[in-house]
Amino acid sequence: MTTTSKVDQLLAEAQKRRESSYREKALKMYPWICGRCGREFSGKRLSELTVHHRDHNHDNNPEDGSNWELLCLYCHDNEHQRQVDAHYQGNDAGRDKGPKVTHKGLAGLAELLAKKE
Repeated sequence: MTTTSKVDQLLAEAQKRRESSYREKALKMYPWICGRCGREFSGKRLSELTVHHRDHNHDNNPEDGSNWELLCLYCHDNEHQRQVDAHYQGNDAGRDKGPKVTHKGLAGLAELLAKKE
């Protein structure tokens, strides 16, 4: 085993311990219902319910659970994809928006269609 893989393994184990501790707390605090779609979970399907960090900071785990919400796998993926989409569309907070688009591709279309008639 190389040094890099040993470090990676230790980091993965530490992350798993951290995640299991806040997951266990969240499952004790909140009903086992997805906060977005409202599906209920129990038994083996409980593993499909994830803890989402509202501020997207996985290190922000207050004891009162105020940064957590339980989401099913699908809603959780959707939430993170929305964040990625907003980033690439330039809607994320604190980012320089850059120049606005001023060109209107179809601006003269009505005029051109009127000339053909």
